[in-house]
Amino acid sequence: MLIASRPGPIEVVAYEPGVCNIEPAEIARRRRSGHAGLIVSAAVFALLLALAAPHWTRLVLVLTAGVSASGYLQARLHFCAGFGSSGVYNMGPLGTVERVVDPAARSRDRLRSLQIGLASLAIGLAVGGAAALLPIR
Repeated sequence: MLIASRPGPIEVVAYEPGVCNIEPAEIARRRRSGHAGLIVSAAVFALLLALAAPHWTRLVLVLTAGVSASGYLQARLHFCAGFGSSGVYNMGPLGTVERVVDPAARSRDRLRSLQIGLASLAIGLAVGGAAALLPIR
């Protein structure tokens, strides 16, 4: 398993390398992107079915489902993959970021970002692959 699960919700208090790098408003943004990706995935799938498009065209859902998964994973983990990759965090007002100066902390953040990216890709591939293999027109 790439991402360890936590028992119940956690309270966001402070930046913790590889664990938490965003505050509640940023978490809500990530959750909204998960919702948006899910809605777009459902709409694209319905459109492809309505147009009787070839099964292979459903592979486009790899992208939309991957975006959705990324948003939901980041919200659940209280960790922004983009911030982690860039070496910043935001525990203050929306739009403000602070630099991570400790090299060990940056390394933990980059690892968590990679885990989120790989998990999102795997979910996207599973959804797109499953949709392409569905025997419905």
